[in-house]
Amino acid sequence: MFKQYCQERCKLIDQQLAKLMQSNNVHEAVIFDAMQYSLFAGGKRLRPLLLMAAADAVGGNGQKYLRIACGLEMIHTYSLIHDDLPAMDNDDYRRGKLTNHKVFGEGIAILAGDGLLTHAFDVMLSQTEVKPSRLIQVIREISNAAGPCGMVGGQAVDLVSEGKILDHETVKFMHQAKTGALFKAAIRAGALLSDTDDVKLAALTKFADCFGLAFQITDDILDVVGNQDKIGKPIGSDIRNQKATYVTLYSLEEAQKMARQVVDEALDTLRGFGPEAEMLRNFITYLLAREN
Repeated sequence: MFKQYCQERCKLIDQQLAKLMQSNNVHEAVIFDAMQYSLFAGGKRLRPLLLMAAADAVGGNGQKYLRIACGLEMIHTYSLIHDDLPAMDNDDYRRGKLTNHKVFGEGIAILAGDGLLTHAFDVMLSQTEVKPSRLIQVIREISNAAGPCGMVGGQAVDLVSEGKILDHETVKFMHQAKTGALFKAAIRAGALLSDTDDVKLAALTKFADCFGLAFQITDDILDVVGNQDKIGKPIGSDIRNQKATYVTLYSLEEAQKMARQVVDEALDTLRGFGPEAEMLRNFITYLLAREN
């Protein structure tokens, strides 16, 4: 059921992305090729899927909001292109394929990221069947989550902290911003677009915080014990880059314990929901078994 849900909605997302990434201008070919290369490089579409699942969980129809969902995926993909650059993480592979700058060069890779980020907002603003005031509210939340008070701010802390010993609070802030903010925006967007009540929105906001934290902890664990073929890039990069992670700050065993505790906490936030929230429950438990 969960696998089928993801496959069906990923197909819808990919079909919509393909339509949104078309260009008939020969002069735009290079930049669109670079943008498409990373956008269709095998991503799990987790953020758009979470938006849809959150909408479904409050009685909405997540499939109605494909354009906002696709905008989230574009923003996420831009961040990966820039993350992989030599000035950032300096990675050669992503999802088992050469990173964007290895194929198109650093300059075009930077522009491909810029193109995806800016195009994302044009796409999201074209979403139909949403009240203008609600659409502005949702896009503003996504913008804040992606910007200096969210993902970009967390990435900056990550970058300047390499080789330094960080305390728990700094690591927590860094990952809440770098990883958790966009997850939170996706889940809240699904709920807001479906006009949920304040009680359910608060519960899903807490769930989103737990999801972002659990995702980051399990990501740190995979960098130590993961299978390189399944992850699609070399493991151990966090240690080589002297990054502060939940594994380096505590231990592998403690990180695994923390992940289980956070997943349990997330499931607890959904007690007031019925079977319509089952996919959200599946998404959070999936994190404990994920291999990439």
